[in-house]
Amino acid sequence: MNNPLLSIIIPTHNRPHLVAHAVKSALEQTMDDLEVIVVDDASTQPIDLPTHPRLRVIRLSQPHGGAGTRNVGLEAALGRWVTFLDDDDRLLPHMAEVSLEALSQTTLPPPVAVISGLEEVNAQGEVLSKRLPPPVRPRGVHFFLEELEPGKSYNTKQTLVVEREVLQKIGGWDNEMRSRVHSELFLRLNPACSIIGLPNITYQLYNHGEQRVSRNPILRQESFLRLVHKHRSLFQAHPQMFAKFVYQHANKCYEMGLKREAFYNLCWAMQLDPLHIVPQFAVKIYRFF
Repeated sequence: MNNPLLSIIIPTHNRPHLVAHAVKSALEQTMDDLEVIVVDDASTQPIDLPTHPRLRVIRLSQPHGGAGTRNVGLEAALGRWVTFLDDDDRLLPHMAEVSLEALSQTTLPPPVAVISGLEEVNAQGEVLSKRLPPPVRPRGVHFFLEELEPGKSYNTKQTLVVEREVLQKIGGWDNEMRSRVHSELFLRLNPACSIIGLPNITYQLYNHGEQRVSRNPILRQESFLRLVHKHRSLFQAHPQMFAKFVYQHANKCYEMGLKREAFYNLCWAMQLDPLHIVPQFAVKIYRFF
């Protein structure tokens, strides 16, 4: 397919039963001017997908990891715009159309990217939760380090639609990041590109019992520290949000059974912003007892 408007890139590894549903959702968009690129990150068995004129499959002989696999897809993409779909998630049919329509109507100076809302669903298709992004983060700010509007969430980054050249100019995905790849990307993207948020649910995050990188406690802690170290000056310029970020990570560590890491990060958060973190922690302890 020559010069499609949008490339949907799906990295995958050893999930043949899930990736087929992701691909189906990408091909069933309400607009046709797109291509779907599946990048198989050295799965044990090559994936077997039905032939489709808008589908390409790239098989890697050596593992590249989540970020590296996304970069392979980015380099292979032909579309002006790109978006990325995890192999265990799905796009709702209007995702591409709604996102590109918003980009065509924006009055913000280019470059501009768009994110939208997502819903978490279980195996029965029941909606467990919904998240909507903040309305706009103008070029030059730092996405999740900015104060968040009530009722909005920064955890909708999977829905990103951005110009391929913009992503390439900032260096694509960081191959050294094994988790937190979206958070790291957005800290480099927002200074170069405005990001608008839509109040539309376009993406389904599938809640399943299989292994996820984001659920790996060791990788999560390792990548958290790498993220903070790489962007330390940005975090230090936003002390209250930095403290909140560390505090949220401490809570997640505790949920994952990393009690030592949880205690370390809790102390760190309190040191960064005791005025806000200590009362939050006190309320949590009070509710527990």
